Amino acid sequence: MASNAGNKTKTVSKPAEQVSTPPLFKVLMHNDDYTTMEFVIEVLRNIFHKSETEAEKIMLTIHFQGYGDCGTFPYAIAETKADQVRLRARKSGFPLRCSLEET
Repeated sequence: MASNAGNKTKTVSKPAEQVSTPPLFKVLMHNDDYTTMEFVIEVLRNIFHKSETEAEKIMLTIHFQGYGDCGTFPYAIAETKADQVRLRARKSGFPLRCSLEET
């Protein structure tokens, strides 16, 4: 019979993996001369889930400053939301634009 008394088990540990958070992107909505304020508020409420008050505040910022921050998200989500805005705007006949800005 063989004895295991002389054998030692060695534990090899892997280096800790660095987990980094993905970069975040702001979704910016831009002012134009054709899209109605009501439509912008509707989009902010439905796509970005803003309250009525917050949507009105963002809409006024867009109107007076030329653009407004709709929210900050990981790239894939920000891109999807911007695409949803563009699609909804085109279906309604508006030229509303969104862009992404890395934070």
